[in-house]
Amino acid sequence: MPLLEIRRVTRRFGDFTAVDDVSFAVEPGEFFTLLGPSGCGKTTLLRMIAGFDLPDAGQILLDGRDLADTPAERRPVHTVFQNFALFPHLSVARNVAFPLRMAGLGEGEVKRRTADALDMVHLGELAEHYPHEISGGQKQRVALARGLVNRPRLLLLDEPLGALDLKLREEMQLELIKLQREVGITFVFVTHAQNEALALSHRIAVMNAGRVEQLDEPSRIYGFPVNRFVADFIGNCNLLEAEVRAVEADGLRLSVAGLGEVRAPAAEGCQTGERGLLALRPEQVQVAAEADPAWANRFPGQVRDFLYVGDVTTYQVRLDNGYTLQALLPNAAPGRARFHETGDRVMVGWSAQAGHYVREA
Repeated sequence: MPLLEIRRVTRRFGDFTAVDDVSFAVEPGEFFTLLGPSGCGKTTLLRMIAGFDLPDAGQILLDGRDLADTPAERRPVHTVFQNFALFPHLSVARNVAFPLRMAGLGEGEVKRRTADALDMVHLGELAEHYPHEISGGQKQRVALARGLVNRPRLLLLDEPLGALDLKLREEMQLELIKLQREVGITFVFVTHAQNEALALSHRIAVMNAGRVEQLDEPSRIYGFPVNRFVADFIGNCNLLEAEVRAVEADGLRLSVAGLGEVRAPAAEGCQTGERGLLALRPEQVQVAAEADPAWANRFPGQVRDFLYVGDVTTYQVRLDNGYTLQALLPNAAPGRARFHETGDRVMVGWSAQAGHYVREA
Protein backbone atom coordinates (compact mmCIF):
# COMPACT_ATOMS: atom_id res chain seq x y z
CA MET A 1 0.00 0.00 0.00
CA PRO A 2 1.42 3.43 -0.88
CA LEU A 3 2.28 5.74 1.99
CA LEU A 4 1.14 8.84 0.11
CA GLU A 5 -1.39 9.07 -2.72
CA ILE A 6 -2.12 12.14 -4.81
CA ARG A 7 -5.37 11.58 -6.68
CA ARG A 8 -6.30 14.01 -9.47
CA VAL A 9 -5.31 17.06 -7.40
CA THR A 10 -5.95 20.51 -8.85
CA ARG A 11 -5.22 23.92 -7.32
CA ARG A 12 -6.22 27.22 -8.90
CA PHE A 13 -5.44 30.81 -7.99
CA GLY A 14 -8.01 32.87 -9.86
CA ASP A 15 -7.59 32.12 -13.55
CA PHE A 16 -4.18 30.50 -13.00
CA THR A 17 -4.01 26.72 -12.54
CA ALA A 18 -0.94 25.99 -10.43
CA VAL A 19 -1.51 22.22 -10.15
CA ASP A 20 -3.53 20.59 -12.91
CA ASP A 21 -5.10 17.15 -12.32
CA VAL A 22 -1.94 15.54 -10.84
CA SER A 23 -1.88 11.92 -9.67
CA PHE A 24 0.93 9.77 -8.29
CA ALA A 25 1.76 7.50 -5.34
CA VAL A 26 4.80 7.46 -3.05
CA GLU A 27 5.89 4.17 -1.50
CA PRO A 28 7.08 3.77 2.13
CA GLY A 29 10.80 4.48 2.44
CA GLU A 30 11.01 6.09 -0.99
CA PHE A 31 13.03 9.17 -1.90
CA PHE A 32 10.55 10.83 -4.27
CA THR A 33 11.43 14.07 -6.03
CA LEU A 34 9.27 16.73 -7.64
CA LEU A 35 11.51 18.34 -10.24
CA GLY A 36 10.77 21.26 -12.50
CA PRO A 37 11.39 24.93 -13.30
CA SER A 38 10.12 27.82 -11.19
CA GLY A 39 6.35 28.16 -11.40
CA CYS A 40 5.69 24.54 -12.43
CA GLY A 41 3.55 23.80 -9.35
CA LYS A 42 5.92 21.64 -7.32
CA THR A 43 5.99 23.86 -4.20
CA THR A 44 2.22 24.39 -4.33
CA LEU A 45 1.81 20.61 -4.35
CA LEU A 46 4.21 20.26 -1.43
CA ARG A 47 2.27 22.85 0.57
CA MET A 48 -0.97 20.93 0.01
CA ILE A 49 0.63 17.70 1.25
CA ALA A 50 1.83 19.56 4.34
CA GLY A 51 -1.64 21.03 4.97
CA PHE A 52 -0.67 24.67 4.47
CA ASP A 53 -2.99 24.85 1.46
CA LEU A 54 -5.96 22.83 0.25
CA PRO A 55 -6.75 21.47 -3.23
CA ASP A 56 -9.71 22.72 -5.22
CA ALA A 57 -10.28 19.19 -6.48
CA GLY A 58 -8.88 15.73 -5.84
CA GLN A 59 -7.63 13.88 -2.76
CA ILE A 60 -4.42 13.62 -0.76
CA LEU A 61 -4.20 10.38 1.22
CA LEU A 62 -1.64 9.29 3.83
CA ASP A 63 -1.74 5.59 4.75
CA GLY A 64 -5.03 5.41 2.86
CA ARG A 65 -6.67 8.17 4.90
CA ASP A 66 -7.88 11.39 3.28
CA LEU A 67 -6.09 14.37 4.83
CA ALA A 68 -8.72 16.93 3.82
CA ASP A 69 -9.97 17.43 7.40
CA THR A 70 -6.58 17.05 9.10
CA PRO A 71 -4.90 20.39 9.93
CA ALA A 72 -1.20 20.81 9.27
CA GLU A 73 -0.19 20.52 12.94
CA ARG A 74 -1.90 17.11 13.26
CA ARG A 75 -0.35 15.52 10.18
CA PRO A 76 2.63 13.14 10.81
CA VAL A 77 4.56 15.26 8.35
CA HIS A 78 7.40 17.74 8.77
CA THR A 79 8.57 20.35 6.29
CA VAL A 80 12.04 21.79 5.79
CA PHE A 81 11.56 25.23 4.24
CA GLN A 82 13.77 27.25 1.91
CA ASN A 83 13.83 30.22 4.28
CA PHE A 84 15.02 28.31 7.38
CA ALA A 85 12.08 29.43 9.64
CA LEU A 86 14.26 29.34 12.77
CA PHE A 87 13.33 30.96 16.07
CA PRO A 88 15.86 33.81 16.51
CA HIS A 89 15.57 33.80 20.33
CA LEU A 90 16.39 30.08 20.69
CA SER A 91 19.81 28.45 20.45
CA VAL A 92 20.61 25.96 17.71
CA ALA A 93 19.97 23.05 20.08
CA ARG A 94 16.66 24.49 21.29
CA ASN A 95 15.53 25.11 17.72
CA VAL A 96 16.19 21.47 16.89
CA ALA A 97 14.59 20.27 20.13
CA PHE A 98 11.43 22.34 19.69
CA PRO A 99 9.31 19.61 17.98
CA LEU A 100 10.33 17.09 20.65
CA ARG A 101 9.33 19.38 23.51
CA MET A 102 6.04 20.14 21.78
CA ALA A 103 5.45 16.38 21.64
CA GLY A 104 6.01 16.12 25.41
CA LEU A 105 9.11 13.91 25.41
CA GLY A 106 11.23 13.64 28.55
CA GLU A 107 14.24 15.90 28.86
CA GLY A 108 16.73 13.05 28.64
CA GLU A 109 15.23 11.79 25.38
CA VAL A 110 15.07 15.35 24.05
CA LYS A 111 18.77 15.90 24.70
CA ARG A 112 19.79 12.55 23.20
CA ARG A 113 17.79 12.97 19.98
CA THR A 114 18.85 16.60 19.62
CA ALA A 115 22.53 15.70 19.96
CA ASP A 116 22.14 12.88 17.40
CA ALA A 117 20.42 15.21 14.93
CA LEU A 118 23.08 17.91 15.29
CA ASP A 119 25.88 15.38 14.84
CA MET A 120 24.19 14.15 11.67
CA VAL A 121 24.41 17.61 10.11
CA HIS A 122 27.88 18.33 11.57
CA LEU A 123 26.74 21.11 13.92
CA GLY A 124 27.33 19.61 17.36
CA GLU A 125 29.92 22.26 18.22
CA LEU A 126 27.43 25.06 17.48
CA ALA A 127 24.63 23.75 19.73
CA GLU A 128 24.65 26.82 22.00
CA HIS A 129 24.97 29.40 19.25
CA TYR A 130 22.02 31.49 18.07
CA PRO A 131 20.78 31.83 14.47
CA HIS A 132 22.30 35.29 14.03
CA GLU A 133 25.72 33.86 14.95
CA ILE A 134 25.87 31.22 12.21
CA SER A 135 26.05 31.27 8.43
CA GLY A 136 23.20 30.80 5.99
CA GLY A 137 24.33 27.30 5.14
CA GLN A 138 24.52 26.40 8.82
CA LYS A 139 21.00 27.77 9.36
CA GLN A 140 19.73 25.47 6.62
CA ARG A 141 21.38 22.50 8.31
CA VAL A 142 19.70 23.43 11.59
CA ALA A 143 16.35 23.49 9.78
CA LEU A 144 17.09 20.08 8.29
CA ALA A 145 18.02 18.63 11.68
CA ARG A 146 14.80 20.00 13.19
CA GLY A 147 12.75 18.38 10.46
CA LEU A 148 14.37 15.00 11.06
CA VAL A 149 14.70 15.00 14.84
CA ASN A 150 11.40 13.24 15.63
CA ARG A 151 11.54 10.96 12.58
CA PRO A 152 8.20 11.77 10.96
CA ARG A 153 6.30 9.41 8.67
CA LEU A 154 6.89 11.80 5.80
CA LEU A 155 9.51 14.52 5.42
CA LEU A 156 8.85 17.27 2.89
CA LEU A 157 11.91 19.18 1.68
CA ASP A 158 11.63 22.40 -0.32
CA GLU A 159 15.11 22.85 -1.86
CA PRO A 160 16.74 22.32 1.56
CA LEU A 161 20.33 22.18 0.30
CA GLY A 162 20.24 25.27 -1.89
CA ALA A 163 22.14 27.47 0.56
CA LEU A 164 25.04 25.06 1.04
CA ASP A 165 28.39 25.20 -0.72
CA LEU A 166 29.09 22.44 -3.24
CA LYS A 167 31.26 20.22 -1.02
CA LEU A 168 28.91 20.38 1.94
CA ARG A 169 25.91 19.94 -0.35
CA GLU A 170 27.39 16.69 -1.64
CA GLU A 171 28.12 15.54 1.92
CA MET A 172 24.55 16.30 2.98
CA GLN A 173 23.20 14.38 -0.01
CA LEU A 174 25.03 11.30 1.24
CA GLU A 175 23.79 11.92 4.78
CA LEU A 176 20.19 12.17 3.58
CA ILE A 177 20.47 8.86 1.73
CA LYS A 178 22.17 7.21 4.72
CA LEU A 179 19.57 8.48 7.15
CA GLN A 180 16.70 7.26 5.03
CA ARG A 181 18.20 3.79 4.80
CA GLU A 182 18.76 3.63 8.56
CA VAL A 183 15.39 4.89 9.82
CA GLY A 184 13.11 4.38 6.82
CA ILE A 185 11.78 7.93 6.54
CA THR A 186 9.96 8.71 3.30
CA PHE A 187 11.12 11.90 1.59
CA VAL A 188 9.23 14.09 -0.85
CA PHE A 189 11.88 16.43 -2.18
CA VAL A 190 11.31 19.57 -4.26
CA THR A 191 14.13 20.93 -6.41
CA HIS A 192 14.90 22.57 -9.73
CA ALA A 193 18.45 21.11 -9.71
CA GLN A 194 18.45 18.22 -12.19
CA ASN A 195 21.77 16.70 -11.07
CA GLU A 196 20.63 16.67 -7.44
CA ALA A 197 17.37 14.96 -8.36
CA LEU A 198 19.18 12.35 -10.46
CA ALA A 199 21.69 11.63 -7.68
CA LEU A 200 19.25 11.34 -4.76
CA SER A 201 15.95 10.00 -5.99
CA HIS A 202 14.40 6.58 -6.28
CA ARG A 203 11.84 8.14 -8.63
CA ILE A 204 11.33 11.60 -10.11
CA ALA A 205 8.17 13.36 -11.24
CA VAL A 206 9.16 16.00 -13.81
CA MET A 207 6.63 18.83 -13.65
CA ASN A 208 5.82 21.57 -16.13
CA ALA A 209 2.93 24.06 -16.13
CA GLY A 210 1.16 22.30 -13.28
CA ARG A 211 1.27 18.80 -14.76
CA VAL A 212 3.54 15.76 -14.46
CA GLU A 213 5.30 15.27 -17.79
CA GLN A 214 7.10 12.06 -16.82
CA LEU A 215 7.36 9.93 -13.67
CA ASP A 216 10.07 7.30 -13.59
CA GLU A 217 13.41 6.21 -12.19
CA PRO A 218 16.30 8.67 -12.74
CA SER A 219 18.03 6.50 -15.33
CA ARG A 220 14.83 6.19 -17.37
CA ILE A 221 14.10 9.91 -17.19
CA TYR A 222 17.64 10.75 -18.31
CA GLY A 223 18.00 8.06 -20.96
CA PHE A 224 14.43 7.81 -22.26
CA PRO A 225 12.65 11.19 -22.04
CA VAL A 226 9.03 11.02 -23.19
CA ASN A 227 8.89 14.44 -24.85
CA ARG A 228 10.85 17.53 -25.87
CA PHE A 229 10.40 19.28 -22.52
CA VAL A 230 11.86 16.43 -20.45
CA ALA A 231 14.72 15.86 -22.90
CA ASP A 232 15.63 19.54 -22.88
CA PHE A 233 15.15 20.12 -19.14
CA ILE A 234 17.04 17.11 -17.78
CA GLY A 235 20.74 17.73 -18.28
CA ASN A 236 22.30 18.81 -21.57
CA CYS A 237 20.88 17.27 -24.70
CA ASN A 238 21.30 17.63 -28.45
CA LEU A 239 17.86 17.67 -30.07
CA LEU A 240 17.79 16.87 -33.80
CA GLU A 241 14.54 17.40 -35.71
CA ALA A 242 13.96 14.20 -37.67
CA GLU A 243 11.56 12.32 -39.93
CA VAL A 244 11.30 8.53 -39.79
CA ARG A 245 12.31 7.10 -43.16
CA ALA A 246 12.34 3.40 -42.21
CA VAL A 247 11.48 1.20 -39.21
CA GLU A 248 13.75 -1.85 -39.19
CA ALA A 249 14.32 -4.75 -36.81
CA ASP A 250 17.58 -3.32 -35.50
CA GLY A 251 16.54 0.34 -35.30
CA LEU A 252 15.36 3.42 -37.16
CA ARG A 253 16.56 5.25 -40.22
CA LEU A 254 15.91 8.94 -39.72
CA SER A 255 16.20 11.88 -42.08
CA VAL A 256 17.66 14.99 -40.46
CA ALA A 257 17.60 18.20 -42.50
CA GLY A 258 21.08 19.09 -43.68
CA LEU A 259 22.64 15.90 -42.30
CA GLY A 260 20.88 13.26 -44.34
CA GLU A 261 20.37 9.76 -42.98
CA VAL A 262 20.92 9.09 -39.27
CA ARG A 263 20.71 5.65 -37.66
CA ALA A 264 18.94 5.45 -34.27
CA PRO A 265 17.72 2.82 -31.79
CA ALA A 266 14.28 1.25 -32.23
CA ALA A 267 11.32 3.10 -30.72
CA GLU A 268 8.05 1.45 -29.75
CA GLY A 269 5.06 2.45 -31.85
CA CYS A 270 7.13 4.42 -34.34
CA GLN A 271 5.81 4.66 -37.91
CA THR A 272 7.37 5.59 -41.22
CA GLY A 273 6.73 9.20 -42.18
CA GLU A 274 6.17 10.59 -38.72
CA ARG A 275 8.22 13.47 -37.36
CA GLY A 276 9.98 13.68 -34.02
CA LEU A 277 13.30 14.33 -32.32
CA LEU A 278 16.50 12.42 -31.78
CA ALA A 279 17.59 13.20 -28.21
CA LEU A 280 21.34 12.70 -28.11
CA ARG A 281 23.29 13.20 -24.88
CA PRO A 282 26.72 14.92 -25.20
CA GLU A 283 28.52 11.93 -23.67
CA GLN A 284 27.17 9.79 -26.53
CA VAL A 285 28.89 11.98 -29.15
CA GLN A 286 32.54 11.42 -30.05
CA VAL A 287 34.99 13.98 -31.47
CA ALA A 288 38.18 13.08 -33.30
CA ALA A 289 40.49 14.35 -36.02
CA GLU A 290 39.34 11.47 -38.20
CA ALA A 291 36.14 9.43 -38.23
CA ASP A 292 36.07 6.09 -36.43
CA PRO A 293 34.86 3.29 -38.75
CA ALA A 294 32.69 2.03 -35.86
CA TRP A 295 30.57 5.18 -35.95
CA ALA A 296 27.29 4.56 -37.73
CA ASN A 297 26.72 8.32 -37.91
CA ARG A 298 29.61 10.63 -38.80
CA PHE A 299 29.72 14.28 -39.87
CA PRO A 300 32.45 16.91 -40.43
CA GLY A 301 32.53 20.12 -38.45
CA GLN A 302 34.62 22.74 -36.70
CA VAL A 303 35.24 23.21 -32.99
CA ARG A 304 33.38 26.38 -32.08
CA ASP A 305 34.21 26.43 -28.36
CA PHE A 306 35.03 24.14 -25.45
CA LEU A 307 34.66 24.10 -21.68
CA TYR A 308 37.32 22.34 -19.61
CA VAL A 309 36.10 21.21 -16.18
CA GLY A 310 38.89 18.95 -14.97
CA ASP A 311 37.86 15.37 -15.64
CA VAL A 312 35.85 16.16 -18.78
CA THR A 313 35.72 18.70 -21.57
CA THR A 314 32.51 19.75 -23.32
CA TYR A 315 33.01 20.68 -26.98
CA GLN A 316 30.66 22.69 -29.16
CA VAL A 317 31.12 21.56 -32.74
CA ARG A 318 29.43 23.42 -35.58
CA LEU A 319 28.63 20.97 -38.35
CA ASP A 320 28.92 21.99 -41.97
CA ASN A 321 25.12 22.17 -42.27
CA GLY A 322 24.87 24.72 -39.45
CA TYR A 323 23.88 22.39 -36.57
CA THR A 324 25.87 22.83 -33.36
CA LEU A 325 26.38 19.63 -31.37
CA GLN A 326 27.71 19.26 -27.84
CA ALA A 327 30.14 16.43 -27.14
CA LEU A 328 31.42 15.43 -23.70
CA LEU A 329 34.82 13.73 -23.67
CA PRO A 330 36.77 12.39 -20.68
CA ASN A 331 40.15 14.04 -20.34
CA ALA A 332 41.79 10.76 -19.32
CA ALA A 333 40.84 9.01 -22.56
CA PRO A 334 43.73 6.85 -23.83
CA GLY A 335 45.69 7.98 -26.85
CA ARG A 336 44.75 11.63 -26.70
CA ALA A 337 47.87 13.68 -27.30
CA ARG A 338 46.12 17.04 -26.91
CA PHE A 339 42.76 18.73 -26.66
CA HIS A 340 40.91 19.88 -29.73
CA GLU A 341 41.26 23.65 -30.05
CA THR A 342 38.78 26.27 -31.16
CA GLY A 343 38.79 26.40 -34.96
CA ASP A 344 40.02 22.81 -35.45
CA ARG A 345 38.40 20.77 -38.21
CA VAL A 346 37.10 17.55 -36.67
CA MET A 347 34.73 14.66 -37.24
CA VAL A 348 31.88 13.96 -34.84
CA GLY A 349 30.05 10.67 -34.65
CA TRP A 350 27.98 8.26 -32.62
CA SER A 351 26.76 4.68 -32.78
CA ALA A 352 23.46 3.47 -34.17
CA GLN A 353 22.36 2.60 -30.62
CA ALA A 354 23.07 6.06 -29.18
CA GLY A 355 20.29 8.53 -28.50
CA HIS A 356 16.55 8.15 -28.06
CA TYR A 357 13.84 8.93 -30.61
CA VAL A 358 11.06 11.11 -29.13
CA ARG A 359 7.73 11.19 -30.89
CA GLU A 360 6.19 14.62 -31.22
CA ALA A 361 2.65 14.89 -29.84
